[in-house]
Amino acid sequence: MRVDDLAYDLPSDLIAQRPPPARDTSRLLLLDRSSGGWVDQQFSEFPRLLQGNELVVFNNVRVLPARLFGRRAGVHSQPPSRKSVREHLKGTVEVFLTRRVNGETWEALVRPGRKMPVGERIIFGGGELTGEILSRGDLGLRTIGFTAHDDQEVASHIDRLGHVPLPPYIDRPDEESDRERYQTVYAREPRAVAAPTAGLHFSQQILEQIRGRGCEMCEVTLSVGLGTFQPVHTESFEEHKIHTEAYEISEATAEKIDAAKKQNRPVLAVGTTVVRALEDSAARAAASGGPRLIDPGDFEAELFILPGHQFRIVDALLTNFHLPKSTLLALVAAFAGKERILAAYRHAVEQRYRFYSYGDCMLIR
Repeated sequence: MRVDDLAYDLPSDLIAQRPPPARDTSRLLLLDRSSGGWVDQQFSEFPRLLQGNELVVFNNVRVLPARLFGRRAGVHSQPPSRKSVREHLKGTVEVFLTRRVNGETWEALVRPGRKMPVGERIIFGGGELTGEILSRGDLGLRTIGFTAHDDQEVASHIDRLGHVPLPPYIDRPDEESDRERYQTVYAREPRAVAAPTAGLHFSQQILEQIRGRGCEMCEVTLSVGLGTFQPVHTESFEEHKIHTEAYEISEATAEKIDAAKKQNRPVLAVGTTVVRALEDSAARAAASGGPRLIDPGDFEAELFILPGHQFRIVDALLTNFHLPKSTLLALVAAFAGKERILAAYRHAVEQRYRFYSYGDCMLIR
């Protein structure tokens, strides 16, 4: 499939720069994937739109304050094999945590990376936290070992000193309010550097109303990474190498999904991250030839969902509006059909829906 086939025109003023006043006041476009018809709704109506027998699956990941700003430790001596030079290095350094390797060691993007050799130290805050560059990797990645210099844990310093990693299309610095609003109300597992944004619309009141409708709920954990914003530079999606993402499915969740499918109850995924976790696990279970529809455990999602994919688990999808020519838009097009999705997006533009992470959403079923 050509990447250009998923292009659409979006006025820049429709890219939401801030969340709505309250989580559940966003708009919702209800799309029927059988007929292609749509209805304009408010997200506050979401519980009423449910049949009442759905299994609703959430991604309970929590977004880390993954952007850290520090300064170089100071004097740096060049190796003896070269002319001895001592430089006073005090420039600002941005560290974007991408993945915990183990313990207090993280993989990160560092700017300015070219000037940061292995062994150099970075000071954060007043010196209570430092990081040492342990190794250099591909695509500007560095491995950094963090050390706390007081009685606090490294994680608590990162939480206090870090900034919310807002997406690149939000053209403003992060604010204190983003610490709460760029996080779902059910977030628990601190593993992500981007939010599972379909979940941002849910308030505690909406969750109670869903339970009141008789729906069952369960959770998965998928660590949303920077790859979610990775642009596609190839002419076709098939040529693009998609990022992997770690996910975990508990035994309880696997049992609920097995039961729902056997009882012909619809599985509603809240967000594309849930779709990827469930469909990747289902593909693994099918390949193993076992009796389960879903394999519980910890895995790396490698599945690239494109039009033509046969969905084994997901029957309905709540999702935000996605970037043109993106892998996430390809996933949604696989679920609902390319022409129907593009027609719905054109309608959303005409009706001035708000787009992307802090924007409005679609319910596709």
